[in-house]
Amino acid sequence: MKKLYFAIAAVVAFGGFFTSCSDDNDEPKWNDDDSKVELPESRMYILNEGTMSANNSSISLYNPGEGEPKFVADIFFDQNGSRLGDTGQCMIKYGKNIYVSVYGSNYIVKLNTACVQEARTLFSEDPELQGGVRYLAAEDGYVYASFYGGIVAKIDANTLKVVAKLKTPGANLEGVAIENDCLYVANSYEISKNPETGQNDYIYKKDLFVVDLHTFTLKETIVVEQNPNKLLEEDDKLFLISWNYGRESYVLQMIDPDNNNAVTEIGYATNMAAGDDMLYIVDSRTDYSNWSAVTTNNTFSSYDIKSGRLNTASFLKNAPVELATSSISMMTVSDSTGDIYIGVTNYSDSNGVMYRFKNDGSYVGKFDCGGQNPRDAVFFY
Repeated sequence: MKKLYFAIAAVVAFGGFFTSCSDDNDEPKWNDDDSKVELPESRMYILNEGTMSANNSSISLYNPGEGEPKFVADIFFDQNGSRLGDTGQCMIKYGKNIYVSVYGSNYIVKLNTACVQEARTLFSEDPELQGGVRYLAAEDGYVYASFYGGIVAKIDANTLKVVAKLKTPGANLEGVAIENDCLYVANSYEISKNPETGQNDYIYKKDLFVVDLHTFTLKETIVVEQNPNKLLEEDDKLFLISWNYGRESYVLQMIDPDNNNAVTEIGYATNMAAGDDMLYIVDSRTDYSNWSAVTTNNTFSSYDIKSGRLNTASFLKNAPVELATSSISMMTVSDSTGDIYIGVTNYSDSNGVMYRFKNDGSYVGKFDCGGQNPRDAVFFY
């Protein structure tokens, strides 16, 4: 491979590294075709959302294991010679590929394990998809994407060709997750012009759509807390955070597909991540009453999915003091090691910071995310 020189971001307090063994067969472990960078075997790719209309979304590479490099600030640019675009929204791993939705630029890109682009589909020329792509989920050779405008698109995971579109009764669709051959889709809100004031009114919805993936039709609608947003699946259950601004904080709910999609309210959460039958939760409360001194307080807890018990004690050990008052923009769990990563932002021109903890909650270290507003991550070990 050609050697590419790139800026290495400072990485602080690394520890607990892991080493993976190569496969014994002749098939490469990863698909690194056309890579311009010598890559480590263990990889964490971080999607940095950037700032709206600044065209500064990016993908960074962090090496959670041994070897070099330890960090690459904008691996997407280094590999592809172009910027990711405006407002990175969602990143998922499916097989040996990465799929990223970029909301402002309104496209999906398919990357190999080296972050080299293999395919891209732009949606701005489709009148039904001009609202913008949001969240992604994948199964059985297809990627499913939610869109503002109420559309769910079924996309060939290999070619990124849109093979079907489903018009839901919703307006602005957000989080998606797959369970029991069904796609669950959050319908968050719609905007209506107020005839008296001429201003836009936000009308918050309480819909969680269930789409049968065999027929790609709407199967049922579940009533949830208003303004449903983030959605994930773990241990055959679905977990949903609704941004109900009328409650004391955002509302965390569990949906049980094996029990007629029964909805149970667990408590309050502004962000979450899941791994090994455990849901990790943070409830961030921000006081905006004094704009010159806005303060945030974070409460960390966990939910044992098998036992159905909420543990209000923090799952973190020896966490840096500043994490208790930082603005948390993402949480994720490595599907290989169980390590917990918490990304924070200050919503300014400075880069986000990622905090790493072992699966027992013990603190490992922190590092610069290489971009603004960390939002999502995927792992390859």
